[in-house]
Amino acid sequence: MREAALRRRSYSAVTDEAPSHEELADIVRAASRVADHGSLRPWRILEIRGDSRTLVGRALAKAAGDDGISSKPLRAPLLLAVVASRRPSAKAPAWEQDTTASGVAHLLTLLLDEAGWGVFWRTGEYTRSKPVRKAHGLAGHEELLGWLYVGGIREKDRLDRPRRPADPDDVLSLL
Repeated sequence: MREAALRRRSYSAVTDEAPSHEELADIVRAASRVADHGSLRPWRILEIRGDSRTLVGRALAKAAGDDGISSKPLRAPLLLAVVASRRPSAKAPAWEQDTTASGVAHLLTLLLDEAGWGVFWRTGEYTRSKPVRKAHGLAGHEELLGWLYVGGIREKDRLDRPRRPADPDDVLSLL
């Protein structure tokens, strides 16, 4: 996992290949082991493929005040919508449940990278808009955190090196 973390980078363009539902289910199973106070599993993942990407594109366009279809969701063959699905809890407040959902998203990026897939994370001003919420079927206690765009890695991108990691002296301190 250390190597996957050091190698991790965003692939802003991917090919039309994508993991199968079965491969994705195995990766989600592994990501579900993220730290989760109270074992609430306050998250869910929406697997968006094919024409369902157009549904998201229509919702994004509508949120922007357009009648058409945003091409953004068509940039990858698979989108994984990461949803914070908060649960009632005296132990884990909403912000902590959101961090668990965020942790799942990040762990998914590492696991997908380790499996050989290109991934990039997208959010934006419309993730919390009515049309986008409706297109994703979100309940009142849920928030869309963003999408992981997943696809094959282009050959020319396999040669690129990831960003230099942070210098621990800049971000790690003793209390």
